[in-house]
Amino acid sequence: MPLVEVRNLTKVFPLGQSMFGARAKGEVRAVDGVSLDIHAGETLGLVGESGSGKSTLGRLVLRLIEPSSGNVRFEGRDLLAAGHSEMRRLRRDMQIIFQDPFGSLDPRMNVEAIISEPLVIHEKMGASARHARLSELLGAVGLDLSVLKRFPHEFSGGQRQRIGIARALALRPKFIVADEPVSALDVSVGAQIVNLLSQLQREFGLTYLFISHSMPVVRYLATRIAVMYRGKVVEVGDTRQITEQPQHPYTRSLLEATPEIAV
Repeated sequence: MPLVEVRNLTKVFPLGQSMFGARAKGEVRAVDGVSLDIHAGETLGLVGESGSGKSTLGRLVLRLIEPSSGNVRFEGRDLLAAGHSEMRRLRRDMQIIFQDPFGSLDPRMNVEAIISEPLVIHEKMGASARHARLSELLGAVGLDLSVLKRFPHEFSGGQRQRIGIARALALRPKFIVADEPVSALDVSVGAQIVNLLSQLQREFGLTYLFISHSMPVVRYLATRIAVMYRGKVVEVGDTRQITEQPQHPYTRSLLEATPEIAV
């Protein structure tokens, strides 16, 4: 049984008011009847251009936003039928790494408060046990305890993203949605974060939905690839199959747009 099952998931946003005050007619189908499976221990790379619905799909899978129709199951449990208390328990196993390392951390909270927040909410843990967990988490992402009293503005983008990853790992989740976690970073720093995510997956047995507009990044990290275009998943397959024998014209266009680096 897949860890995550998505069936016919749809999200429709009604168009809002125009600049002249009149209400525009119509709707935007950001996600349009998507079905896919994510298996335990794999990385499913979700790739597509900006505006294709990737991030919306990631948030729907975690039920951070409510779908218009469709179904999501996690370990066989219907997420959309779960009440508040059940979803609170399930949040321990499902986390997200956000795209923007500058906007995803509360500037009023220091690192200790940011990473401790999930532990305070979900676990009754004494100060010494929490300190030990913080040390473990910071070590896992390449930081140390000296950063605990510092605030987000004191860090580079790559360091902030490491803090965000430590926060996502705090409750030892099974499944993480990584929503374009390297798109706001320099290439070299982004490569370090991608390698870190790969290392953490092996160390903690994680399952990823890795969202990106970059086919080279997805090809490097993903076990399988799903290609999204205008709200629909148009092709799914093993990474090698998708990159070497693409079937859909949009997939071929993505691959043809990937620059080749001469060695």
